[in-house]
Order: sequence, then C-alpha cells, then structure tokens
Amino acid sequence: MLLGCIADDFTGATDLANTLVKAGMRTVQSIGVPGPGLDIGETDAIVVALKSRTIPANDAVEQSLQALAWLRAQGARQIVFKYCSTFDSTDAGNIGQVSDALLDAINEDFTIACPAFPATGRSIYKGYLFVGDVLLSESGMQDHPLNPMTDPNLVRVLSRQTEHPVGLVDYTAVREGAPGIRARFAELKKAGVRHAIVDAVLDEDLIEIGAAASDLGLITGGSGVAMGLPENFRRQGFMADNPAPALPGMVGRSVVLAGSCSRMTRKQVAAVSDTWPTFAIDPHAIGRGEDVATAGLTWALERLAKDPDQPVLIYSSADPDTISEIQAAYGRERAGTMVEETLGSIARGLLDDGVNRFVVAGGETSGAVVSALDVRALRIGPEIDPGVPWTEAIGGVPLALALKSGNFGAEDFFAKSLGMLP
Repeated sequence: MLLGCIADDFTGATDLANTLVKAGMRTVQSIGVPGPGLDIGETDAIVVALKSRTIPANDAVEQSLQALAWLRAQGARQIVFKYCSTFDSTDAGNIGQVSDALLDAINEDFTIACPAFPATGRSIYKGYLFVGDVLLSESGMQDHPLNPMTDPNLVRVLSRQTEHPVGLVDYTAVREGAPGIRARFAELKKAGVRHAIVDAVLDEDLIEIGAAASDLGLITGGSGVAMGLPENFRRQGFMADNPAPALPGMVGRSVVLAGSCSRMTRKQVAAVSDTWPTFAIDPHAIGRGEDVATAGLTWALERLAKDPDQPVLIYSSADPDTISEIQAAYGRERAGTMVEETLGSIARGLLDDGVNRFVVAGGETSGAVVSALDVRALRIGPEIDPGVPWTEAIGGVPLALALKSGNFGAEDFFAKSLGMLP
C-alpha cells in the first residue's frame, strides 16, 4: 500500500476513493478501522471511513490515531486526512485538533489544508472559500444543522481550532506551479507556521499542489487535493497503470434513502417526487414514539412488491426553517440521530428482504446506513457525478452502494445513478 487515508465521514471517504481511482490507484474504502479477517486484496490506497466530523474533538482524535496506526502498520508511505470541501466544523473542532494529533504521531511539523475542489464548485482565493460564485457563508452552509459555516476565511477558521500558527499559500505562489508552492512551504516553515491554507481556483492547481506536497508526511484537505498524489508514486516507479473500475453487477430492487437537508439534495428529492413513490420521514412522529421505521419499511416493501423495477424514495430532507423548528423541539443532536437511526433501521429491513441496490444522500445518513447494513469495506467503481462513484461491498451480502455527500451530484442524480446499473 502506498497511500493511507483517513476520512471524517463516509461519503467524504467515497469521494476521496473515487478521486484516487480516477487517477489510476486501486482503492478500497474500509468502514472504520479494519478488523482481522478482512481480505481486501492487492491495493494501492486504503481510505478508512470514520464518523468523526461532529463528535467531540477528543473522540475524533482517538479514532483518527487508531486509523493512522493501522495504516502505518500496512506500510503506508504518505497519509491524507480528508474532510469536507466546505470545511464544515465548529470552533471546537475537529479539523485542527485531528491535524495536530496526526502531525505529532508521525513526528512532522508542517502540513497543508486545502479543501478546494473546483470540479464541484469549491475554490479558495486569498484564503477565502467559495462555493460556486458565492462565499461559503452565503452558500447555504450558514444554515448547516450541525456545523453552520458563517466565516469563509479558512485561516481564521483553522486558527480557532489549533494553538499553532496558520499561514497562507496564496494564488500568487500557486500560479508558479510546484516550484513556487514548495518555495512558499519553505518560507512558512521557517517562520514557524504549522498549518498552511493553500489557494486553488482550477483543478490544474490541485495537480501542482499535489506535486509540491510529495515530501509531506501528512496532507489534509478535500478529495481534490489528492488529484496529484498518484502521479508522485508513478514517477517513483511504485505504481503501474490499472484497469478501469467496473460497475457493480447486482440486478435487483433499488431504494434511495435521503437524509441530507442540503439545497442540492432537496432539489434531487423534488426531481423524482412526482414520478417515484415517496415516503417522507416525520421527525415529530419519531419524537412521539411512533414506529416510523416499521411504517417506512412496510410501505417500501409493498411498493417494491408491486413493481420491482420501480425505485422508491424515502427521505427526511427539509428546508432550514423546518430543521430549526425540529431542533428546537428535540435538540440538535437528538433530532439528527433519531432520523439517522430510523433510516438505518429501514435499510436493514430492506436488506433482510433482499434489496441489494441503495443510493444514500448525506454523510451522516450514509454512516448510519452502512453501519446498519454491516458493511465492512467497499471496492470503488466508476464515477456517477463528480465526487460520487458506485461501490460494491466486499464480503458479506453482495450490495451496490452509492454514497453521496449532501451537496454533490446534479439534480437528476437519483435517476442517473440507478440508470447506470444493469
């Protein structure tokens, strides 16, 4: 294994794995730190998917260090800590705290932070993160139910999560390519900077950043920052060209589970609501103690029995005002957890009835679903939309899974993804 990766949520892990596969790396995604007996075969990169983005910082650090220890034991030559391309975190963590702990564990004193991914509309200029044409704080992320992002300046955001100096590799240096970026790294290290936000406006910038970071023990950022890393190993003779990834071959019934409340997921739900059977999860019903999971499962199985070729949609996606009202009634953490557990329970019941093709929208939802399905690892297949591939479960019951971050994918993503399968 060449590249060892730690991701702070499940869809982010899949996004990173997809980037590496497109660049020619044989890649496997594990769900949590792999245990004994998991045969993943020959691979160039392993992405350990954690559910650590919104948990207390100390717990996130502990889990990340466990993943690091396992990856280093497998011989990983370089470590990537992957978080969301919208940098969503709070002043309490967890990006800065986890980055510092990983640096300490590998005895390094400098790393970069680059969540940019221009192909999906995320760019950084002068340290400010843009989503499309607007600042992060105007993109809808200011209404995120768990990690509202109201400050688009990543130097300021990261500085509130670490006691160490945070610097900037601005676009002037990035435009000079890998040599200019390396020179700026050296300047910042000499000045005692430990974390450097790196500007990136084009995908080509990420390739140069990857080349400049070839000697860093730890790289942090979104999946885009990994675009240039496989070529570093190829230049050193560690990697061969690999065959294109294959689609999962499962034929069967299909279900979409949408828990994200992002703008794009709400558009994707609306795109199929008039033509697909849909079931809306009511958090108030869960809060009253009603068995919403059984009701949703029964509804889905009845529809799938009538027409096995027609996908069904089960969703809890809602607008910011509705989310605020639900959180006020039940508390922010409980409101999210009870919906995720309900969707996970429905997914488990569907699997037990033989459903084997799932599209899941939302990082926290994906974590709940893959845990409920007892998935231990995923082999990464071809891309559906930027940042989202089809995957196939390794070991256990054959499953096809598409795990989508909330804001990723085009409006027709649900129909498009399932249309790719046999």
